[in-house]
Amino acid sequence: MYVTNQQLAGLFRSMAELLAAQRANPYRIRAYRHAADSILALEEDITKVGQRQGLEDIEGIGKELAVKIQEFLETGTIRTYEELKTPLPSEVKNWVTFPGLSESLVTYLYFRLGLRTLNDLEQLVRSHMLRTMPGFSGSEEHLLEAIKRQSQHDAD
Repeated sequence: MYVTNQQLAGLFRSMAELLAAQRANPYRIRAYRHAADSILALEEDITKVGQRQGLEDIEGIGKELAVKIQEFLETGTIRTYEELKTPLPSEVKNWVTFPGLSESLVTYLYFRLGLRTLNDLEQLVRSHMLRTMPGFSGSEEHLLEAIKRQSQHDAD
């Protein structure tokens, strides 16, 4: 098996997992997984395929993924992957301790909805939109109390 193919497939699988944690579009997640499988099934090194401009001939590789593969072949990484790996800020990561919030939901709120502060989170809860989201398992009242306590703690 070609090392480059294994590395790239592993990177695409990691991207799929990170996107899944962020509750990204399921078709996008599936595309990365399918691309990883197709790359592993190749009978030649992906580098050679890229050199002859044949990346889009691989099953499941469209223009967007071909650009990412070419970026990997040229730089050894993919900028999108590096951005996906960016950890949550510690103050946001602490939200997982609040009632009803899971790590995947907090990741979704941060990356997909752009919530950055306790005030942002409080506004979402007060709008009653949080209760419509899959993965929210608590009571809005208890969550608002936890936000208030954390806000008072941060102010001290």
